[in-house]
Amino acid sequence: MLKRLLSSAVAAGVMLAAGVAAAQGKMPSTLVTTAYNTGTSGYSQMVAVGAMMKNKLGIDLRVLPGGNDVARFAPVRAKKAHFTATGSDSVYAQEAVYVFGTDKWGPMPVRLLLVNRSNGCTNFAVAKDIGVTSMADLKGKRIGWVRGSPALQKAAESLLAFANVSLTDVTLVEVGGWAASINGIVDGDIDAAITATQSTFMLKMDASPRGVMHPPIPHSDDAGWARIQKIVPWYYKGICIDGPGNAEGGQDGISSVYPIMVSTTDVSDDIAYGMTKAMIDNFEDYKEGAPGAYGWALDKQIEDFYLPSHPGAIRYFKEKGAWSAKAQANHEAMLKRQAVLSKAWKAHVAKPGDDFDKGWMAARAAALTAAGMDPVFATW
Repeated sequence: MLKRLLSSAVAAGVMLAAGVAAAQGKMPSTLVTTAYNTGTSGYSQMVAVGAMMKNKLGIDLRVLPGGNDVARFAPVRAKKAHFTATGSDSVYAQEAVYVFGTDKWGPMPVRLLLVNRSNGCTNFAVAKDIGVTSMADLKGKRIGWVRGSPALQKAAESLLAFANVSLTDVTLVEVGGWAASINGIVDGDIDAAITATQSTFMLKMDASPRGVMHPPIPHSDDAGWARIQKIVPWYYKGICIDGPGNAEGGQDGISSVYPIMVSTTDVSDDIAYGMTKAMIDNFEDYKEGAPGAYGWALDKQIEDFYLPSHPGAIRYFKEKGAWSAKAQANHEAMLKRQAVLSKAWKAHVAKPGDDFDKGWMAARAAALTAAGMDPVFATW
């Protein structure tokens, strides 16, 4: 899959440095973004954005589907894609943990452009026919476990932790991609898997004999939410309305901050500015083009997400009067965090010791702790 992604980008003739008139403040004629698999809400939204950009700006936006975190980030790192419309793996790439914490990766200078925050939620898609009514009822059930996707894995762990259910209390069923986890539920091999409730795959589940439901995550349960945010501190409370499987009228849950449009410092300020401007200024032209696309609206943006923003995006937000002191403080704090990670990585690579991965876990945690920052991830 990864080779196909890279070769597709090369075949398209898309190199970040090639044919880009960024020096004149112009956008290239072709942009590339990766996204989750075809059929997901994130992929569908990027296709809708691409149609808008073609119609309004004459720019081709090529959307490359990636089944796991590495497949979505590798083209960005290789400069074969400008952006990735992804999920929490944007934070994992910054933090250099799990698949990004090996000698082949390391901390990435991830930069945020925009987030999508719809009325969908991050939750388990649960087969309705097994009688689950709460998160605690998932104890003993078969949970989809996507290989190579720590973002989805930690999401599952954090939601189970809400109800004091551990990974050893469930049966983890390994699959090769997110779509496979949902298909596994429909086929009867899995009971629950992480999803964005607005995904078009939820319609498939709802129409199947098994049906779909999403366990509520009551906002009033402070202890449960503390356990969630201890594992994934960038999760926010939200009311879940979009997609089948939620209670009528909506229910408490985790606001689905997905997709997250990011690039790296390799992408010029002009390109990042142009992409941000295109998606906000022409929002009306694609907001109904895919499930949850309305979540890209300017008033849906988050001032304190767990990533620094791209200077090009900041330029646009300042022009719109939408860049606050809170956003600036968060941006500076996350830049400092990335600087600590980068310095620790360089020191570790210079003297990795006998076990590179375990040595990095220790070095990373020590460096962040010394800087007064929460490591969040101590081991993996």
